Amino acid sequence: MDVHAYLNRISVKKENQLTLEYLARLQNNHMKKIPFENLDVTRKVEIKLIIDQFYKKIMGNGRGGFCYELNGLFEQLLSNLGYRSHLIACTVKKPQGWAKADTHAAIIVNIDQPYLVDVGFGDSVRQPMPLTGEERTDVSGTYRVIETSQGSFDLQRFDENQWKTLYRFTTAVKNIEDFAEGCLYNQTSPDSTFTHGDIVTIATADGRITLSALTVTQTRNGHKEKWELSEEEKIKFLEEYFHLKV
Repeated sequence: MDVHAYLNRISVKKENQLTLEYLARLQNNHMKKIPFENLDVTRKVEIKLIIDQFYKKIMGNGRGGFCYELNGLFEQLLSNLGYRSHLIACTVKKPQGWAKADTHAAIIVNIDQPYLVDVGFGDSVRQPMPLTGEERTDVSGTYRVIETSQGSFDLQRFDENQWKTLYRFTTAVKNIEDFAEGCLYNQTSPDSTFTHGDIVTIATADGRITLSALTVTQTRNGHKEKWELSEEEKIKFLEEYFHLKV
């Protein structure tokens, strides 16, 4: 991995002090520079859990990816920089219930205490989250991580005057290979969110812009605007807003 090339992609300079503030800047910039996208999934391009292939796709080809690729590669960057980090498995909470268990990959970084870090969950928190229940707020919302039972935690967002769980996790160390079943499921199952159409999303300074199939949702300071694209407009939109060529 070329650390300097990676840092250049996310517009962050290398620092010697591995502080929480530096970690937060790495995470925030990553989410604003590298999109979450499933374009390979919908085009039946197999995604293998190989870090070198993640690097070639995201850094070499200027692409984005989904959680295994984004968090898998970001964890390697953090480790190369000297942070004590490892992957963890999470179970996503959907409106209708829990998704397939342990099929989302995120990161734990240990500094003065463990922090949850995630650059591969789309519209979510943009800073490291302590596991102590302390609230953190950014342009995307207010979040906390609470312990639900011994060794189990929920990432929650305050929404519609109540705390809603986004996903549940433990801090057990996982290797990228441990997500083989989940990666296959998310690429092939009709029950996967990612097999039903293109999803591309990236954080912006004042919100987020998301393309779902032919629908664009742009959020600015909490206000949402939606519009539809034609197939031809979609190709241009992907290039202009996400720097992706299909």
